[in-house]
Amino acid sequence: MAATVQREVPKTARQRPRPKVVEHLTPAERADRGKEARATAPRSAHGEWAPASDRFDVVELLEEQAASRVPELVPLRYGRMLVSPFTFYRGAAYPMAADLAGEPRTGLEVQLCGDAHLSNFGAFAAPDRRLIFSINDFDETLPGPFEWDVKRLVASFAVAGRDRGFDARERETINRTVARSYREAMRTYAAMPNMDLWYSRIDVEQIAAFAAQHGGKKQRKQFERNLAKAQSKDSMRAFGKLTTVIDGERRIISDPPLIVPIEDVATGVERAEIEKAVRDLIRSYRRTLSPDRRRLLERYRYVHAARKVVGVGSVGARAWIVLMLGRDDADPLFLQVKEAQASVLEPYLGKSTFAKHGQRVVEGQRLTQAASDILLGWIRVAGVDGVSRDFYMRQLWDGKGSAIVETMNPRTLNGYGQLCGHTLAKAHARSGDGIAIASYLGSGDSFDRALASFAETYADQNERDYAALKEAARSGRIAVETGL
Repeated sequence: MAATVQREVPKTARQRPRPKVVEHLTPAERADRGKEARATAPRSAHGEWAPASDRFDVVELLEEQAASRVPELVPLRYGRMLVSPFTFYRGAAYPMAADLAGEPRTGLEVQLCGDAHLSNFGAFAAPDRRLIFSINDFDETLPGPFEWDVKRLVASFAVAGRDRGFDARERETINRTVARSYREAMRTYAAMPNMDLWYSRIDVEQIAAFAAQHGGKKQRKQFERNLAKAQSKDSMRAFGKLTTVIDGERRIISDPPLIVPIEDVATGVERAEIEKAVRDLIRSYRRTLSPDRRRLLERYRYVHAARKVVGVGSVGARAWIVLMLGRDDADPLFLQVKEAQASVLEPYLGKSTFAKHGQRVVEGQRLTQAASDILLGWIRVAGVDGVSRDFYMRQLWDGKGSAIVETMNPRTLNGYGQLCGHTLAKAHARSGDGIAIASYLGSGDSFDRALASFAETYADQNERDYAALKEAARSGRIAVETGL
C-alpha cells in the first residue's frame, strides 16, 4: 500500500469562512414566515409613530453627517435643503433612519435602497439602449427590513403633496395608492418563476401608458418632452454642454462652485502629477469591470476632470466628472466618480459586509435593478490630503430622466405613486423573499391605511425638522449658501 502523504493546508485556506448555507423553504413555509412576522410587527402598528421623548437634535445629526464632506460645499447643501420642506426631506435620510430604528421590525429583509424618496426613481438607458424605469440612487443601500424603504417612499409623497398644496383628502388617496401599489405588485412578483422575476423590467412603453392613463393633455405633453430630453442625454450632449476648447485642448468648463476643474481643486500640484493620479484611478476602476467592458473602456483616453456638485442630499460628498475621448471628438465618454461614504443605515442595521463602500453601492444596485449601467464599477483612492476614500463610477448621462414633481396635479402624482410603489416592490422581490413579504402584507388594505397614516404623521415631523434647520440658519448656528 502506498504511503499516505499528509499535505499541509495553507493557513489562509484554514481560515477561509465556509460558504453560506442557502435555505430552500417551500412556498407554504415562506408564506408562513410572512404571517408569523405579524406577531412581531402588526401591520396596523406601522401607522403608529411618535417622536421619542429624547429624540436627537436634527441639526446636530446633520452636522455630524457633514463632518466628512467638503467643508466649502456644506453651506450649499443646507441652502438646497432649505428651499422647502420637500427639498429638506430629500436630504434628511439620516434623521429618518434614526427615527425608524426604534420601531418594531418585521425581520423580512431585502436590499434596501436606503433613501427611497420619489425623486430617487427615474428613467435611464439599459444596456440594449431602451429606456427603463427603476430606482436610480443607491448611496445608502444596505440589507434591512423592507418596510423602511416603503415608509420613506410613502412619506415622500405626503411631503410632496403638501408642497404642491394638495388637501388632506387628496394626499390620503395618494399615500394609500403608493402603499397599495407596492402590496399588490409584491403579490404579483411573489407568484412569478424566479427567472421571470429576474428579467422583469418597466420599459418606456409602460411608462408612456402610465402617463396616458393618469395625466391630462398638459401632463402627457410634459411627459413627452421629458422623455425626449432623457433620450437625448448622452455623453455627446454632455460634451457639447460641459466642454470647450482652451489653447487647442478640450477642457471642462469652469462654473464654480458647481463645476471646478481638477487643476483648480488640486492647487500646488503639477499637471503631470494630476494626470498620473487620474490615470491610476481609471486603471484601478477598470479592474472592477467584466473583461468585455474593460476592453471597451480601454478604447478611451483621459482628457480632463472636474469636481461637480450633484443633487441635494449628496452635496458635499466628493463627486467628479471625467472626460475621455475615443477615436475623435465625436466619440466622447463622460464618467461620473461619486464618493461612497458609510450608509446612513449602518448605525442602526450594522456595517456592510463589503469593506469598500463603492462596492457596497455597486453590488446593491446590481442586485435590485433589472439592468444597470455597463460601466458601473468602484475604486478606493487616496486623496491629496492622504485620506483614502471610496467611490463608485458610472456614465454621467446615459438616457437619465426624472419626473418633475413641481408640475404634477393630484391625479398625476397619484399615478406616479402607483409607478414608484410597483417599482420598489420589484426591487425588493429580487433581493428578498417576495412570498413572505406578500404573505405578511395580505390581500386587505390594513398595511395601506397604516402607511398612509404614518406618512402624514412623519410629514408633520419633517416640517418641524425643516423649521429647526431654518432657525439654525437664522441664528448663525450653520452657514448657508443659497441661489445655486
